[in-house]
Amino acid sequence: MTTTASPSVMTTKRGTIAVIACGAIASDVALVAKRKAWPIDVLPLPPLLHNHPERIAAAVERALDESAGQYSRFAVAYADCGSYGALDELCQRRGLVRLGGAHCYDVYAGTARLQRLLSDEPGTYVLTDFLAASFHRSVVVELGLDRHPELRDDYFGNYRRVVWLAQRRTTELETAARLAASTIGLPLEVVDVGLEGLEQELVQLVEGTR
Repeated sequence: MTTTASPSVMTTKRGTIAVIACGAIASDVALVAKRKAWPIDVLPLPPLLHNHPERIAAAVERALDESAGQYSRFAVAYADCGSYGALDELCQRRGLVRLGGAHCYDVYAGTARLQRLLSDEPGTYVLTDFLAASFHRSVVVELGLDRHPELRDDYFGNYRRVVWLAQRRTTELETAARLAASTIGLPLEVVDVGLEGLEQELVQLVEGTR
């Protein structure tokens, strides 16, 4: 199993499975694959595509086309992720399978547990490990809050808490999650989810049971 930085410069052996993955979860996909000893290559796409979800399906299709003929099978390590069905249309058209759920929060926490969290407090802003660690670049800079901090309440005024779905509860990540919550002026709650949900989804993708 290898993880490549760009599908266009990749060399692989036939017989492996290519998993085109959101960059925000690609390292976790690779970790699960290594643990399961799967013959896969992880092809990560830029995580900031999540700020432009209308571009995700096209980016996945480009990665698919660039790697055509190099793999025995492809799978997509994205949930719908705000594509409003565009990924499902692509998967149906190209014979692919993707992760279940509406977004990676469903994948990590499980749909039922996430729904309970949001039902308990609809004003919940959700972090993953990646989002906690990259919050300044992925959220603050992307929303322009580094230049216009006065806009914070315009973006986050309707939220009441931050929930960190912790895949690995390290001191460093917890510090990052607390800083992210503090940046938007909200209390932090931690829910330990691990990688079990992602692993269950990947088993269905890689072993062809979905």
